[in-house]
Amino acid sequence: MKKAILGMATLALLFTGCNEDSSIEQDQAKVDMSDFYLYTDATDDGTSNARLGNVKNCGSMTVLNRQLNENPGLYKKMYDIELQSRKFMANAKPKGGNGGGNGGGGGDTGGGGDPVDDGLGTLNIPVYIYVIYSNDQQNISSAQINSQMAVLNSDFNDTNFSDVRPEFQGLGADVDINFMTPVIDRQFNSTTSWGTNNAVKAAYPAQPGYLTMWVANIGGGILGYAQFPGGNAATDGVVMSPQYFGTTGFVSAPFNGGRTTTHEVGHWMNLRHIWGDGRCRQDDFVADTPSSDAPNYRCDLTEASCRSTDMVENYMDYSDDDCMGLFTEGQKARMRAIFAPGGAREGLISRELKP
Repeated sequence: MKKAILGMATLALLFTGCNEDSSIEQDQAKVDMSDFYLYTDATDDGTSNARLGNVKNCGSMTVLNRQLNENPGLYKKMYDIELQSRKFMANAKPKGGNGGGNGGGGGDTGGGGDPVDDGLGTLNIPVYIYVIYSNDQQNISSAQINSQMAVLNSDFNDTNFSDVRPEFQGLGADVDINFMTPVIDRQFNSTTSWGTNNAVKAAYPAQPGYLTMWVANIGGGILGYAQFPGGNAATDGVVMSPQYFGTTGFVSAPFNGGRTTTHEVGHWMNLRHIWGDGRCRQDDFVADTPSSDAPNYRCDLTEASCRSTDMVENYMDYSDDDCMGLFTEGQKARMRAIFAPGGAREGLISRELKP
């Protein structure tokens, strides 16, 4: 995907001190970071510049904008995580080959292209789920929780992409990540709407060593939000409203297929929205996802923007749950890179190395 190139002068404005600027310039000489950005045009109420006007869905980028404002050191930390990820992807080997990878590196981009062997094997992630409820409906059943875990494990281990258009089927990826049987922690709280200011996380902090999930009513039309790698450990994880978690029980169409959680976990693993939250001028750092100018809603397979067909079936768009069907090879490379040696989430997973 084409990138909007941000000049070195723009990056320099975001850091203070000559030493930091010099370090970044040296890094860029080895790995192209000229396209890197964090702030987006997401607004304070959780909306983005969407085709359908004031429609809300994922609050992750709004939360990131706020965290960047509150923590001046977060930008540099996330820059370093991105740099490490790109270095790892650039060194991944094509499957069956011995040389430097062209699937993980994608030239001057994040991931994309042919499948690669990153050497990490199957990744297993422990999960801790808070169920925060103010009424019986929100105290979702174990069956509903299990249905969500089944969707996660299916989406991150998909090998059949017949449910997406033929032009994208060859880009679908088996991410080879498993989510382990979760620890479930049920907590009654009279709060009826938690918002996106991490209030629920302040009341119930993230559990070290786990992918922490909070199932709690967010309100304001927000389905869920996630924290990207690099943020505060006490707030690290993903939040979903109960009616968008799983496929059975207290669920609400058209987001009753468990894909809100798949989408938010994608953010937690360092994926951006497929349109880059900046129209055609910004990118998701993945070479094999076509450019898009805004989120797509419902399931309009005729939608095209930025001189290409929109991949509305991608989990990182805003399509209805039953429309979604793939992560790409490039997205796979980005997600797995944060679990690599030296990666932001290396210590969280157990590995099963393949023979």
